[in-house]
Amino acid sequence: MEFYSNGKLFILGEYYVLEGAKVFALPTKFGQYLNVFPINSKVLSWKSYDADNLVWYNDEFLIQDIISNTNQSNDKVRNTLITILHEAHKMNSAILAHNGFVIETKLTFPRNWGLGTSSTLINNIAQWFEIDAFELLQKSFGGSGYDIACAQNNVPVTYQITNEKPVVNQVVFNPLFKEHIFFVYLNQKRDSKEAIANFKKKQKNLTNEVLEISKKTDELLEITDLDDFINFFKQYENNLSKVLEVKTIQEQLFSDFNGLVKSLGGWGGDFVMVASHQNPITYFKEKGYETIVSYKDMILE
Repeated sequence: MEFYSNGKLFILGEYYVLEGAKVFALPTKFGQYLNVFPINSKVLSWKSYDADNLVWYNDEFLIQDIISNTNQSNDKVRNTLITILHEAHKMNSAILAHNGFVIETKLTFPRNWGLGTSSTLINNIAQWFEIDAFELLQKSFGGSGYDIACAQNNVPVTYQITNEKPVVNQVVFNPLFKEHIFFVYLNQKRDSKEAIANFKKKQKNLTNEVLEISKKTDELLEITDLDDFINFFKQYENNLSKVLEVKTIQEQLFSDFNGLVKSLGGWGGDFVMVASHQNPITYFKEKGYETIVSYKDMILE
């Protein structure tokens, strides 16, 4: 059996999604495969390949250790895997009941890109176990769940947590100016859990902001002009900067750039979205940022 899940980029509503705002995200052309081969043995043999087809993780688990959630170690990846598989087993005990498996995972993007190594894995395991991926996420890894929505959909989505349940809607986002949008990797990965914790520390009553973000998600889908797109996100970044009490990434690193540089997901790492009338590749390469991906090469359409 083979399963596949899309990676993700959080475009609008980061942080606010946890407060119930309707937010916007794009699934990527990059993702992760999971292949499952049954074997006549009570073990689960696991091998994970990176985008260069090199093995970055290789381990073996007793099925009983997964069922009982034991044999934890100092290996963070092993512990996380056992926890996810244990929770999946609790939701559907039939899968591990009779035999073991050889498992192979394969990323199609570099692991440090932050496009959803964990979310794509969780969604793939949920497909294998025939269980709800959003529920598995909450029971194992935690998070808002927008990345699971991207993993499961091949088009742009709006996402909202309503009465503790995910509400996912497929939407049309096909801007005429998309050849002017790029994604630049900042050469550092951001821990989203840490970013969320920092946000919660600074949190006040955000009822008005949540309503405003939900409105802005709808407004974004109506934008047809590049300058309107740039100004829309500059205003959004400035407002979120005040809530987070952190300078925008454009102020910090790219104040001389003629256009937009917007943080994606947890502020301070992974990718930024860039929009400008001029091709920005030379500007960013001169500043030492070599990974610059065009909209059409990054986003699933």
